[in-house]
Amino acid sequence: MTSAEKKSIYELFKAASCCYTGYTPQDFAGEIPDFKDDVETTVHAENNNAEQKILAQDTASQTTQTVQTTQTENQQTVEQAKKTAPMTLDTLFEKVKNCTNCILSRNRKNSVFGEGVAYPIVLVIGDSPEENDTNTGRIFSAEAGVLLDKMLSAISLSRTTNTYVANLVKCPTSMGRFPMNDEISSCSGFLQAQIHILKPKYILAMGRTSAQSLLKSGQGMNALHGKWFEYNGIPLMPTYHPAELLRDVNLKRPAWEDLKMFKRELMNKNLLS
Repeated sequence: MTSAEKKSIYELFKAASCCYTGYTPQDFAGEIPDFKDDVETTVHAENNNAEQKILAQDTASQTTQTVQTTQTENQQTVEQAKKTAPMTLDTLFEKVKNCTNCILSRNRKNSVFGEGVAYPIVLVIGDSPEENDTNTGRIFSAEAGVLLDKMLSAISLSRTTNTYVANLVKCPTSMGRFPMNDEISSCSGFLQAQIHILKPKYILAMGRTSAQSLLKSGQGMNALHGKWFEYNGIPLMPTYHPAELLRDVNLKRPAWEDLKMFKRELMNKNLLS
């Protein structure tokens, strides 16, 4: 208690006593005592204030730490979700679009990802995009694409209903040459990811480069076309590329026989009506 507080109480008791007795009692007759501040109380009050201040600081610090910890945990959760989130065709497309794995990326106008339906019955795999494909960004968009669509339609397949079309590499080669082994290797991860996402039931390998690359074979098309193989557990048949058929009409007959055999297999598995 402070000296001023003690003085006020003294004067209150003095006034009350005088009023009650009608005179000034002896206890209050002298001078007002020299009251002193209560040191212990002051120290206690100061200590109490200091403790409250420290407690408030600790509480604020704990709150800040809790918020920071929560923010860190949330960020870690987001990062972990990104790492564990399943790859989709959209996210894979973005990776292909920004790829610089090989020299083919240097002069491309557009990468050519692929086209078709999700979870197709058949995945058609060619070798590389043509110039018109990279102009439009669409696979098999020129004359060879028109023929491909006719070939697929003849065996009840279509890239709009039950088929997906992709290439070994996603960028066009210079002068329309076949892609080199290192270019195919640089792009193989994208094709593998497409196959993993699409989960096709069958693969139709179009052309010598596609067939040899997928089968790791050095045999030519005369030995490979129209025969059944497996690629990572998926039945695969090689046949001639539409561009080859446009260059050599004599290949159309064996290609048609391949397609009929391919269709019979799909029908036997009740995949086509």
